[in-house]
Amino acid sequence: MQTLFNRGPSATFRMTVLVIASIAMMNVDHRWKSLETARSALSTILYPLQYTIDLPIQLYYWLDETLSSHKTLLEKNREFETRHLENRVQLQKLDILERENARLRSLLSATPKMTERLLIAEIINVDVNPYRQLILLNKGSSQDAYRGQPIIDAQGIMGQIIHTGPLSSTAMLITDTSHAIPVQVERNGLRAIASGTGKIDQLELRHLPHNADIQNGDMLTTSGLGGTFPPNYPVAIITSVERPAGEPFAEIQAAPFSQLDKTREVLLIWHNPPQADEENIEIDAVDMTESINSDSADDAGIEEDKEQDEPAEQNQP
Repeated sequence: MQTLFNRGPSATFRMTVLVIASIAMMNVDHRWKSLETARSALSTILYPLQYTIDLPIQLYYWLDETLSSHKTLLEKNREFETRHLENRVQLQKLDILERENARLRSLLSATPKMTERLLIAEIINVDVNPYRQLILLNKGSSQDAYRGQPIIDAQGIMGQIIHTGPLSSTAMLITDTSHAIPVQVERNGLRAIASGTGKIDQLELRHLPHNADIQNGDMLTTSGLGGTFPPNYPVAIITSVERPAGEPFAEIQAAPFSQLDKTREVLLIWHNPPQADEENIEIDAVDMTESINSDSADDAGIEEDKEQDEPAEQNQP
């Protein structure tokens, strides 16, 4: 009688046969490389499956590396731009300070140095009115910006803030027709007023006589008069000097150093207010008055001693 299901070889027997066959195939392949073609064909058939299985993992690693690298590069780029702008602003004053050093050595006493604080702001809007030169900055009173605060770029003075809000502020460029800035000629210290003309690349110096010592190529810097702009910052360079006959004043034009129509980032400047200097002057005046009073008192005491000694000398035989 036959059973319902035919029983095949046992599992142990089948495993033993497979192990022996595997060892034999490995030896044959090792000696005669006879299975290389079969292995290549099998790997070619399985490659799409392997690639598909590994694709999500590779995509994850690629996205993680790409996004992290892009973010790191952006952060480093912002840091380098900020540092580069601050360094150029500091370096642009070195040439002027070297020339000024020779004059400072001859002074018996030097004025206290002006401490400055800088903050980078970005231009977020430009006034489209052709008769005004106004820009909108992304820094306001919440960052301690104030009305009348000077702004500069890497080349020189740009203008000053005329209105502040909590998060933004409006600044007027030095080329605006309503703007004027006290300047001096770096070569000889001649003082003047540079006024805006409404043109983004032109300033003019008004009310200078024909015999004023000024010529093409002279550099104009801030004089510090008025207390709004700190001294010795580059403003413009003289481009044209004309002395028309019959006119009382010369016609002088200058080109600003700052890139008024190209710069995207500016620097806000804080400097010591004039009140501090006035307080120092008052303190010095009080000290001088006390010194004079003490000297007067000493002189008066000496005179009294002389008067007391004179009668004693007269009474002696």
